[in-house]
Amino acid sequence: MRRLTLALILLGLASTPVSAAVVTIPQTALVPSTTYYTDVIGGGIGPVAVMTGGGNAANVGVASGRNDDGFMGPVTLGFSLAFFGNTYTQFFANNNGNISFNAGIAAFTPTGPTGATVPIISPFFADVDTRNEASGVMHIRKDISNELIVTWDAVGYFGSHADKLNSFQLVVRGPGFSIPSGEGAIGFFYKGMQWETGDQSGGIGGFGGTQAAVGFGDGSGNGKVLQGSIASGISGVVNNHHIWFDVALQAIPPPSQGPVPEPASLLLLGSGLVAVGLTRLRRRA
Repeated sequence: MRRLTLALILLGLASTPVSAAVVTIPQTALVPSTTYYTDVIGGGIGPVAVMTGGGNAANVGVASGRNDDGFMGPVTLGFSLAFFGNTYTQFFANNNGNISFNAGIAAFTPTGPTGATVPIISPFFADVDTRNEASGVMHIRKDISNELIVTWDAVGYFGSHADKLNSFQLVVRGPGFSIPSGEGAIGFFYKGMQWETGDQSGGIGGFGGTQAAVGFGDGSGNGKVLQGSIASGISGVVNNHHIWFDVALQAIPPPSQGPVPEPASLLLLGSGLVAVGLTRLRRRA
């Protein structure tokens, strides 16, 4: 009887869904800036990404890279990337503001805070549409050892709009990269960010509806997302900022403005200033 009861309990536990864990990345981790990472290191943003698959108007194989809901991949990383307990050596670069693992993503509206049903890194998952001649396209740069750079340079939104443009960049580094102080293993860089929703995601003029997702997901609902993701105003939150993450996807704290003096130090400083003042008064006398 006890064995039967235990078996029923275990069966019930196995059938009970485990709630996903989503960690919020505070907006205070963002650092004001107006440049891409590549603007700092030089060398440009790399070749145009030519689509290999996707959804609506993916324009597979078109050299200009202009498309809607397309993706490129699988592409060799050039290093092994540990991500949510798994290791990846290939990725897919998705036109809609993210890279993924195991499969390309043609979806244009984020599903839940982490964006997708496959592992994903999303600097700005939203409905990017680069078919308008006034829009830029996605670029991939892999010429630096142990480093991948994907850039969505001045891209428009669905359907074929270019009255507002977003410029953002993803940096991913392998374990062999010597990371400078203050930087990290993964970086999101944003210049001008003027829209956050495509027309098919419920938006009008680039806003409203289901807004962009920013962060990381394991494909099973677990992830880390920037505070304000899938909410009105996310484009303004990231506009002209950047953020670095360590290998555990923890945000690297912004550089400090220098140590804050301890109370005792302030007291000594005040005493010193008083002494200097008295000495000057005596000299004048």
